[in-house]
Amino acid sequence: MLHSTLALSLLLIAVSSNLAMAIKKEKRAPQTLSRGWGDDVIWVQTYEEGLYHAKKSNKPLMVIHHLEDCQYCQALKKAFAENEEIQEMAQNDFVMLNLMHETTDKNLSPDGQYVPRIMFVDPSLTVRADITGRYSNRLYTYEPQDIPFCNAQLQNNSIHSNKVFLYIYS
Repeated sequence: MLHSTLALSLLLIAVSSNLAMAIKKEKRAPQTLSRGWGDDVIWVQTYEEGLYHAKKSNKPLMVIHHLEDCQYCQALKKAFAENEEIQEMAQNDFVMLNLMHETTDKNLSPDGQYVPRIMFVDPSLTVRADITGRYSNRLYTYEPQDIPFCNAQLQNNSIHSNKVFLYIYS
């Protein structure tokens, strides 16, 4: 009898422990490829996948480098996610990728590896180093107030006329 009671007690402890762990896991929101940059936008998973789709679909590629613990990246992410025009452009004119590391393509860091950084790759897989932000010391940096400037850059450089892949590195 004592053996049965002990076994039953251990079983109840194990079940309640597993149930508590399952409840804790359910409380966390699932991590998506958007990582907060636009949940309604379709994102590809890797840089290589993005290059493949860019070439196959004849669409340019946008690459956004960021870090989760960077206050400037977080501010840009918030502005990007809340801007309806940018979200529509990303959804309709771009294919998106959000990565949390640098790529091996050194052409995507012509003036260093800093964040936030936005780069563009055209459908011929050429990095468009001519599409830059407002800052001479960090050519590809954008701040939240630079979103209209970035949009104008896209339109002025005719990269916006095709659909694009957006890569976000954090």
